[in-house]
Amino acid sequence: MVKMLTDDAGKMPIAAEPVPVVLGDAFGWYSPGARRRGVLLCGTFGFEQWCAYRSWRALAATIAGAGCPTLRFDYPGQGDSRDPAGPEIPAALDAIRAGIAFLREQAGADEIVVVGLRLGATLAALAGERIDRLAMLAPFTTGKAYRREMAMQSRLIDVMPDRTPMPQEPDSLMVGSFTLGPQTLADLARIDLMASESAPATHILMLGPKVEALAERYRAFGSTVETGPFPGLNQLVSEPLFSRTPDQTFAAVRDFAVAQAPAPVAPSPSPLPVSPCRLADATWQEEVSRFGPGLVGILCRPRGPWSGGTVLMVNSGRNPRAGHGRQTAQLSRRLAASGIASFRFDLRGIGDSAERPDGSLPLYALDAVADVQAALNHLEARQHTPCVVLGACSGAFLAFQTICQDERLSAAILVNLHCFDVEPGTDIETMIRDSFRGEVGYAERARQGELWRRILNGELRFGKILRAVGRDARARLTAWTARIPGLAPGGQTVARRVARLRRRGARIHAVYSEGDRGVAALAANLGTSHEAIARKLGAPVTILDGVDHNLSKAADQERLFAIVREAVEDARRTRSPEHEAGQASRAREVPDPSDSHPASVAAVRA
Repeated sequence: MVKMLTDDAGKMPIAAEPVPVVLGDAFGWYSPGARRRGVLLCGTFGFEQWCAYRSWRALAATIAGAGCPTLRFDYPGQGDSRDPAGPEIPAALDAIRAGIAFLREQAGADEIVVVGLRLGATLAALAGERIDRLAMLAPFTTGKAYRREMAMQSRLIDVMPDRTPMPQEPDSLMVGSFTLGPQTLADLARIDLMASESAPATHILMLGPKVEALAERYRAFGSTVETGPFPGLNQLVSEPLFSRTPDQTFAAVRDFAVAQAPAPVAPSPSPLPVSPCRLADATWQEEVSRFGPGLVGILCRPRGPWSGGTVLMVNSGRNPRAGHGRQTAQLSRRLAASGIASFRFDLRGIGDSAERPDGSLPLYALDAVADVQAALNHLEARQHTPCVVLGACSGAFLAFQTICQDERLSAAILVNLHCFDVEPGTDIETMIRDSFRGEVGYAERARQGELWRRILNGELRFGKILRAVGRDARARLTAWTARIPGLAPGGQTVARRVARLRRRGARIHAVYSEGDRGVAALAANLGTSHEAIARKLGAPVTILDGVDHNLSKAADQERLFAIVREAVEDARRTRSPEHEAGQASRAREVPDPSDSHPASVAAVRA
């Protein structure tokens, strides 16, 4: 029996926690329900779905709260799903069909409603399955229209540290670190819903711009089609860190999905039991778990021998656990193939984990360290205590804070760490937005003339620029003064905390894209010489040439994989009984950090 909960406003009930399921190569979440109408949510692709992930989860919960069995999933090759054996678009269509079959067979649904977002709406209309209702949210009438819009997005999103556009691979398109390959682009070019010879459903809801022509075509086939605007679309799919849920639109979608749903048959037949969720491939196997204060994570283990090393991966920004561009899931599986386990999970307020008590985001929040430690406790109970914690950007901030507090960790890999500490009372959203609008960015755009054009046209206020530059200068001043023991809270400077880490044998591997603004924070707290910093950290400072902030390209991820694998092997060696005995004998000494790592005397440029 499904436990029903009401939301804060006492309105639409919200279903109990969904269960993980596998649909062929696709990974999904299923919420059972007593009604005989199943609802399938088909998200969009890549960057847009990454932005919308949390809101999409909330929409599924409210629909399930009305008693309708509800299923949402990641397409093959995206999120936590397996890579498809064949082309991406046909695999996505197969996954939609598998989802519909699941609702009919597992949930016993007599009626099927499909809700599609953006490209997901387009693909849902092409699936060719008999469905009763279809909600198309800002669909693309053609695949070429989708490609054009993504190309424009890419020029704004995928940039190098100097804010210049990232070079694209031939015949491919990268959008927010998600890559559309040549075959996918070719398959998209052939999609044209106006060429369809039948309507995909009897009742259709279309919300968004430029849908009237398609609506008229479906009406000509005898379908009832309702159209309307999509308020809040841009805030849903174009802002990864501060995405906003379009409550008005999603309320209309929920009402359409559950309207006139058949009541449960009395006595209600029990749905078939859901098979255990086992996601595996030739070299890795994954297990989903809930733990701690409403947290969700995935343990990825080798199918072959396990080396004993485990990496704990912390969310960056609001990225769900699969990572920016799905990089965390791919890295997990590559590590498993080399005998290393890993655990990727969602902090509260991100992905599939519960909300934070105050509804805020965990970005640069010190209390989010408790979530990371809950993951450590969970893994310790599973005999998988991590030796290395890995984080990028805001995840690197939490990784640093955690290794300072928890002696179970032997090493931290900090990728493009923006800052070691955040001053209490800092407006985090402003800080993050201004990190891309500081002195270098504005100076560069001024040289290009674009900045002055926007100022003269009234698009950008000069005072806003001065405030941003001022905030950046204050941040630099704060970082420099933090090096002075008397001015740091409790005298706990970054240098002192790092020294304490080194005394217990832990190391920090600092990895930066060349030109990343986080390098300034590293220098402000630990010095300007990479060789001296390496001696303090106990590991080299790695500067990656020609790499963007998110390490988006496959070659960049290959470099990170090598760094992580080496860090795990190094941490395993330092945790050996022989090494720990040596550490104990020197417990009262103050060691020279440069003696403990043969490569710690120089920065690595790759």
